[in-house]
Amino acid sequence: MKSPSLQKSLDRITASYWIETPLDPSQAAEAMAGEQSSGTFLKLARETGVLRERYAARVESVTLRDDVSTPSLPGAMAGEVYHRAEVTLSWPLANVGTSLPNLMATVLGNLTELRELSGIRLTQLALPAQFLAAHPGPQFSIPGTRRLTGCQTGPLIGTIIKPSVGLSPHDTAALVSELIEAGIDFIKDDELIASPPYSPLAERVPAVMRVINDYAERTGRKPMYAFNITGDIDEMRHHHDLVLEHGGSCVMASMNWIGVSSLQALRRHSALPIHGHRNGWGLLYRHPAIGIDYPAYQILMRLAGADHLHVNGLGSKFAESDDSVVVSAKACLKPLLETPDRDDRAMPVFSSAQTVHQAPETFNALGSTDLIYTCGGGIMGHPNGVAAGCRSIRAAWMATANGISLEEHAREEPDLQVALRAFASPFSG
Repeated sequence: MKSPSLQKSLDRITASYWIETPLDPSQAAEAMAGEQSSGTFLKLARETGVLRERYAARVESVTLRDDVSTPSLPGAMAGEVYHRAEVTLSWPLANVGTSLPNLMATVLGNLTELRELSGIRLTQLALPAQFLAAHPGPQFSIPGTRRLTGCQTGPLIGTIIKPSVGLSPHDTAALVSELIEAGIDFIKDDELIASPPYSPLAERVPAVMRVINDYAERTGRKPMYAFNITGDIDEMRHHHDLVLEHGGSCVMASMNWIGVSSLQALRRHSALPIHGHRNGWGLLYRHPAIGIDYPAYQILMRLAGADHLHVNGLGSKFAESDDSVVVSAKACLKPLLETPDRDDRAMPVFSSAQTVHQAPETFNALGSTDLIYTCGGGIMGHPNGVAAGCRSIRAAWMATANGISLEEHAREEPDLQVALRAFASPFSG
């Protein structure tokens, strides 16, 4: 059969999958197409030829890969051998219109439960220009984020409030003061804190922004703070307005838990960049036989309105491979709809156990400094304090951008020299 490809048709949605099945993969692909469009488990009188011609999903390609003797997932039909293949399906745009939630129900939905499949993973997604144009995507993207922070070159050097939980609004503001005096560009709440009783946003926002606004008035420089406003739609709108009222420049939401519809609603309401946190992502990627690949996932989240998207980090504490992290970050930087008046890229956010050591590898792999590089312990765990930690990260990126090794640059930057010794290199073999 013809090899899989994702051709952007004028009126068709196209998705590619990795599948595993005890059936002939072509037969399984037809079952997938039928389940997700006009077909069901038996022939119905109203499923006419005309209806199928207009609305049925199409099997565009099936490419055989390898066979295994045991199923990857339970619950599938029994078989002597399980065939693995790459499958591409397409649907007419008329089936879903331009609805993101209904797109997700169509391209993934019940496919994950079919007994014909012992493995199913959405790997790629291509959408018609009409669908893309119906969603404004990121409101600020990379240029807007750089404008708000005043950081026009290099990565945004960032950190996460640590400890993640337990700090009062006063304690958080005191830490923020220390960080911004150290020269940080970006600070975010941890995903574990939104508006708990010990630190409600009604108190934390004014406390933190008082410190940031005072600093901006003195220096002309205003670091960005992403307040975690995750909640129901009404809560998020209210807390967004609170951040805006106090001069804040970013809000954050846990995308997987609020859902694409709530993210879209927040995007329509928001006058601030939306920092998209993907906590829970492991549920979608960690088993290779089920879920969704990040290049497809990030399209959905960008269309829903996320300006920044987490991609993990190289040499991180999480299970994701470095190669996957790089593919994810590059996907965020690739425009979806290239028009003169639209920039729908998302700024990739590198995080999780990042220190001075990962800077060269990150730059070499990505080929860009359009990123947010967040270090928790890598800044706040510096033996000489938070300010030294911030300076060491900035020095590491300065050396990297100029093609100088960290060790060489450390001869002139004592904070970097200390950091190189203090933090174990994840690339030491």
